Amino acid sequence: MAKRDRTNHFTKIDERIKSGKGQGKGADYQPWLTVQDVASQGLASRILGHKTKRVHHLLSKLETDFFCLLEFSPGVIDIREQFPLLPLEETQTIAKACDVRHPTHPKSQESVVMTTDFAITCLRDGKQEEVSRTLKYSQDLESKRTIEKLEIERRYWQSRQVDWGIITEKEMPSALIQNCRLLRNYLELNEYQLQNGEIESITNYLSEQAKQQAIILRTLGLDCDRHLGFAQGTSLAVAYHLIAIRQWQIDWQIPLDPGKPLTLQALEV
Repeated sequence: MAKRDRTNHFTKIDERIKSGKGQGKGADYQPWLTVQDVASQGLASRILGHKTKRVHHLLSKLETDFFCLLEFSPGVIDIREQFPLLPLEETQTIAKACDVRHPTHPKSQESVVMTTDFAITCLRDGKQEEVSRTLKYSQDLESKRTIEKLEIERRYWQSRQVDWGIITEKEMPSALIQNCRLLRNYLELNEYQLQNGEIESITNYLSEQAKQQAIILRTLGLDCDRHLGFAQGTSLAVAYHLIAIRQWQIDWQIPLDPGKPLTLQALEV
């Protein structure tokens, strides 16, 4: 799919604000940038968020990995990606104070609105708190120009007393991300068209067997499918669901492999 003409797209700031870009929360939030707007580094993706119930626009694999971590973080209640640093005049003033050039569009040379990758609402000690995070590959931090732009971003959030930080691939736990990417597909079981009673029957059977010994999920799932008369793969999906919603507790730092023994840390039945 062809990208949009970015020259006009980036400069019509007022029109974007009036259309709701960069505003709202939860399902109503509209990212300032979408995957159609920007040539991304790595794999861009559109993902339906389970917490927000809207499609998220993620511009790199690094952003997607971090988004999956946020989805499984119990304290995170809202995720707003590609969040604009408005008003534009403020970041221009910060750039001038830093004696650095404000980001501009490569064709028009007009100043563009800067964005932070994630503005996050967390619930801590019963109170909502706003934090923001920027995702960068470690090699990008060797660029003087990148550091200049990050300093503008840092000062912007500092003036709002919002906790801001940089996350690189080195801070991303690979096993945890692997598990989150797998299990987010099982946070809901809508595609399996199971009735509540059927899920309960599968859960009871799986949990009773899992209490007795270390389990191999694939084997246990097939055994349950045969015993209760479900299509192959149904019970394994329910097992993944139980882990995803934390009804079954695992060590999330160990890659989940359905063909290898798994010791559950706790069962809530």
